[in-house]
Amino acid sequence: MAHYKLMDLASVIRSKNSGPYELTFDVIFKDFETYYKVRDAKVINAEMFAKLYSIPVEDILNVVYFDPAKAMKVTIVRPIPSGALGETDVYGAQQHAPLMKYEFDL
Repeated sequence: MAHYKLMDLASVIRSKNSGPYELTFDVIFKDFETYYKVRDAKVINAEMFAKLYSIPVEDILNVVYFDPAKAMKVTIVRPIPSGALGETDVYGAQQHAPLMKYEFDL
């Protein structure tokens, strides 16, 4: 078993709006071999994501692996609606930092 950082295995890690009440996180892996290993081990799952972002697991709406693109997507309930008072990232494009730092054994 080896230790990995997600940012070393992915070519893209990003976040963005998925409407005013949801955020979507995308991870596109560098190669299919790594993608399949991560997918099959379910390294990124609802429980892990909820813990990483300190949100209830019920706020994880979807965790989807998409084989043709060697990618996965997580959609969550946005803590504060886009553009609402107190919200600091209207486009949701700055929420991926915890995911970039995610480390795991595989």
